[in-house]
Amino acid sequence: MRIHWLQHVPFEGLGSIEPWVVNKGYSLECTRLYAGEKPPCPDDYDWLIVMGGPMNIYQEAEYRWLIEEKLCIKRAIKSGKKVLGICLGAQLIADALQARVFSTERREIGWFKVNLLKYADIYHVFSEFSLNFPAFHWHGDAFGIPEGAQRVAESDACANQAFVYGKSVVALQFHLETTAESAAALIKNCGEDLLQDGDYVQTPEQILSESSRFDELNNLMSQLLDNMDAVKI
Repeated sequence: MRIHWLQHVPFEGLGSIEPWVVNKGYSLECTRLYAGEKPPCPDDYDWLIVMGGPMNIYQEAEYRWLIEEKLCIKRAIKSGKKVLGICLGAQLIADALQARVFSTERREIGWFKVNLLKYADIYHVFSEFSLNFPAFHWHGDAFGIPEGAQRVAESDACANQAFVYGKSVVALQFHLETTAESAAALIKNCGEDLLQDGDYVQTPEQILSESSRFDELNNLMSQLLDNMDAVKI
């Protein structure tokens, strides 16, 4: 299995996804878009992972590489590759499928429950998940559900937390890959987001207070990756 991932800023990496890939013995390549590297062609990988970042999908004038990245994601989906998008990555997938991505009235940052819709267990990627589980969030934008996709999760602050498109495309607004180290990096580099008042914005102390949360979160990430890995395309 050849896995390729798209990185938007140096302080947001794969988190717990990387050790999962290493343990599987799969190959792993990265395009550092912020450094001017060019996205790959679909023939160069089997699975594309699109990670998060502080920019918005509609800031093409400021981040010119978004134009090429969007084309890369469209080609991956059209070619039938496995595609996983997380946070900004999920919004980019939604955009590639012609769904609206928009700024929300309130940010959702910290630990908040995600609710799987009752029919979500029919989708293999969410098998063995409970209908309610805590996830890590850091976003101020949200996506609509593309035509032909199935909405599978929501939270109190955000109606669309995940969708599945076809057999092999998964978009997650929430984070399961976050580790204590990557959460600390977000706080260091995007701490101004935490200065906003709101019922769904936690403090750095609340975010980092329970280290065991990250282990539980990363176990869910591994489960979802296992489930996506098992999908035959």
